[in-house]
Amino acid sequence: MSEELLPPRAEDWGDPDLIPISALEHYSYCPRQAALIHVEAVWEENLYTLRGRFVHELVDVPGEEWREGVQLERSLPLLSRRLGLVGKADIVEFHDDTPYPVDYKHGPRRRHEHDDLQLCAQAVCLEEMTGRPVPRGAIFHASSRRRREVRFDAALRQRLLEAVTGLRRLLQQNALPPPVNDARCRRCSLKASCLPQVTGEPRRLRRFLASLWQTEKEP
Repeated sequence: MSEELLPPRAEDWGDPDLIPISALEHYSYCPRQAALIHVEAVWEENLYTLRGRFVHELVDVPGEEWREGVQLERSLPLLSRRLGLVGKADIVEFHDDTPYPVDYKHGPRRRHEHDDLQLCAQAVCLEEMTGRPVPRGAIFHASSRRRREVRFDAALRQRLLEAVTGLRRLLQQNALPPPVNDARCRRCSLKASCLPQVTGEPRRLRRFLASLWQTEKEP
């Protein structure tokens, strides 16, 4: 690891003012999902989350190694005081002391703006910790065993700032936003807790709430 790298302190992980980097992907995908996980502390597994957890467990062992002259840091703690972010990078490669974050995903090799946002957050943390620019990184898709390089351009960095602001506001409000009730819900592990088809439609919600107070008639 570079001697100039300034990792988070142990007490940073419990700082309530710091937002987990992983929450940015949840917020970008669905604000209600982010609130259920990070406000209501709701979590359920499905096939997609289990696959993702398995992939991350493969690299979630802190350590350092060298490959073909490139230094690799696994499960590297990250911190940005400027944006108030804390988390870990699956792998950070150091090419001539320039950090290059690599995030592992289980899904197919395709463009995914939520993944890009999370990776950009890692890059911002690395820039603050090392004092060096981080212009690009990569998403490694385990299903295809291929990388997709991501450039941290001005547009993506602006989206990151907007997401951090929106997520922080959501966490401070301490309330659940309305459900999206669209195609995203089919892959969400929290569908049973969110009930998007019920809570997303006022008339169905009223019937559902009324049914909670109904008693069965005696024969």
